[in-house]
Order: sequence, then C-alpha cells, then structure tokens
Amino acid sequence: MNKSTCLVTGCAGFIGSHLTRSLLDAGYGVVGVDNFFTGYAHNMDGFIDHHRFKFYEASITEKGLLERLKNENPELDAIFQLAAIVSVPYSVEHAELTMEVNFEANARMIASAQRLGISTFVFAGSAAEYGEENRLPVREEYADEATQLSPYGVAKYKSSSLIEKGGFGCSLRFFNIFGPRQDPTSQYSGVISKFVDFGLAGKNMVIFGDGEQTRDFLYVSDVVTSYFIAAGFDKQGRGPLSGVYNVGTGNTTSVRELAVTVARLTAAPDKIIYKQERVGDIKHSCADVSKISASGFKAEISFEKGLEKTIEWAESQQ
Repeated sequence: MNKSTCLVTGCAGFIGSHLTRSLLDAGYGVVGVDNFFTGYAHNMDGFIDHHRFKFYEASITEKGLLERLKNENPELDAIFQLAAIVSVPYSVEHAELTMEVNFEANARMIASAQRLGISTFVFAGSAAEYGEENRLPVREEYADEATQLSPYGVAKYKSSSLIEKGGFGCSLRFFNIFGPRQDPTSQYSGVISKFVDFGLAGKNMVIFGDGEQTRDFLYVSDVVTSYFIAAGFDKQGRGPLSGVYNVGTGNTTSVRELAVTVARLTAAPDKIIYKQERVGDIKHSCADVSKISASGFKAEISFEKGLEKTIEWAESQQ
C-alpha cells in the first residue's frame, strides 16, 4: 500500500526538519514549505535531494497556497502545520503580523483542507496558550479560562480553539522542546540550547531569576513520535486524532538543575551567574499528559540522555 504524501510547513525549522526527515525515512512523501523567516536551508541538507521530497519556498499567508500545492501534488492527504512566528517578544512588537501568520493563515488552511478533502490536519500548538497557570500539572481545558500573556499565545490559542470547536484535525500543545538543530544564537532559542552554547564555550551559566523556575523539557524525537501518533502514522495506526492534546513528559526540571547538568556534561565552570528575573517569565510549567498518553504516547528519551545527544550534536557543529 502506498503511504500518504504529507505537507510539512516550516520544514526548514528546528522541529520541522526533524519531522520531515522522519516521515521520509518511514516511506512517506513530503511536500515542504518554508519562507526562511526563522528556518535555515542547511537544516534540509539531509533530505533536500530526496526523491520523495518536494520543496516550495513560500509563506503560509499566501492566499490559495494549499489549493496550489494540492493541484500540483494530487496525492497530498495529510498536513502538519508547524510554520509560525515563534518568538514571544517579537509577537509583542508585531501583534498584527503574528495574528495573520499564527491564526488567520491557519484558519484559511483548515478551511481549504476540508474543502479539498484532506484527511489529516495536525497543528503545532503551544504551552503559551495557558498563560500564567498555577494549577499543575496543566490540563487541556485550563486554556479556556486562561489569559494568554502575548499575541503569540493568543494566536496559538485561537487556532487550537478553532480546531477543537470545528471537529477537524488536532492541536498538539508542546511544552519545552529541545534537541539538535535548535539555534543557540537565535532570539527564538530555548534555554537549553543557550546553556549548551555557554558550556561548550567554557562560559559560566547565566540564569535570570533564582533558578527555581521549572519546565517540562521534551526531546525533539519524542515530538516527532507525537506527530506520527496524531496523524495515525504510528504502528498502532489508530487513526488521526481530533481535538487538543498536551505533549510533554509530565516531569519537571528546575533551570538551576539544568544549568548544573549542562556545566557537568560540558566541563564548563561550576559557578552560575544570576541576573534579574525577566518580566513575563512563567515560574512553573508542567503538562498533564494523560490525554495523549491514552492515545499511545510516552516520552522515551530521558532529560539527561537528550542533553547528551544535544551536546554531541552541538560539538559536531564547531
């Protein structure tokens, strides 16, 4: 049986490139879209010439984009919608553009997918949809009562809500993703890639605040696994998921513990430099993963193993 052809938007990004590679390795065809706003062409080096990969340099805000892609690739039947403005600070400065990219373009794509008879639609949601939520672990329904803290969070929540209320597709609300290809020099980068960069440069870890902040860190290969499950591409093949699902480990690690571990793994200085806490930083974050777990998902890569893999990759880039 021929496997589906999938659209991956944001295919040149940190996560999109991992998902694209895994889909190709599993025998799927992939139509990739990226405008290189935050993605990099070199992230596609491992698959740009793959015979089942076709790349389009385009923005998801382009009117009629999905219709064009479907017309040129009639076998297209599954969509992974990862393209987005991903920086919270940038979203605050460019609220209108963020709403256009992270919600309006997504809403058009959902409507087009339904009209075109696409069977599977998976959206990259975010833990930012929960705002400053003190009830932990965070359950999916809490977002409906939340005040999102940025245009980024608002737009992601509106997209997830549209999917849930419309009954077509699913939104995966990811917590703190890390792994190879996460750019430490980018303003969009997470704390782990920045710490790894510090460690390999022999610099002291720098923490904003007291280091007691906690996060639910999820390795990128587990993110890919959740996408396969959401699309019904896993071995169980239970069919595409519908609705909203948290994706995390259900465990937390403090930022201080992270800094100490990275320093140990990279032989960086033990001393940690503390700076003033940043306004708007969430103190604690942890996913309730019972809903996605019932669909067969379980994070397989431990926090330390994921760090080792990330550091190994970062060293190879030097």
